[in-house]
Amino acid sequence: MKVVVRHVDDVIIVDLEGRLVMGVGDELLRDVMNAIVAEGWTKIVLNLRQVTIMDSSGIGEVVSSWKLAQRFGGAVKLLRPAPSVKRTLKLTQILPLLEVFEDEDEAIASFG
Repeated sequence: MKVVVRHVDDVIIVDLEGRLVMGVGDELLRDVMNAIVAEGWTKIVLNLRQVTIMDSSGIGEVVSSWKLAQRFGGAVKLLRPAPSVKRTLKLTQILPLLEVFEDEDEAIASFG
């Protein structure tokens, strides 16, 4: 799993690439999110476009990221999940909880 963290104005974008699965991607996402929230960022976009597979641990970590941000007054939104990842999120009924965007500018603007 490869992670690149960048910011546009006051929004943090976390570009994820690879497998968001137990033992690799889930731990990396947890560490990145903990650092982002500890630095005081509250507007977070997880770019899932290059995530090739997501298992239950990956889903759990996305939900944990969302809850962590909420606990500190923030929000997490998803950007461009790959079709297989989007299908997994739908099957597990995670999508009604999280906002999903196909366009990065729209995701950023959605924070208001």
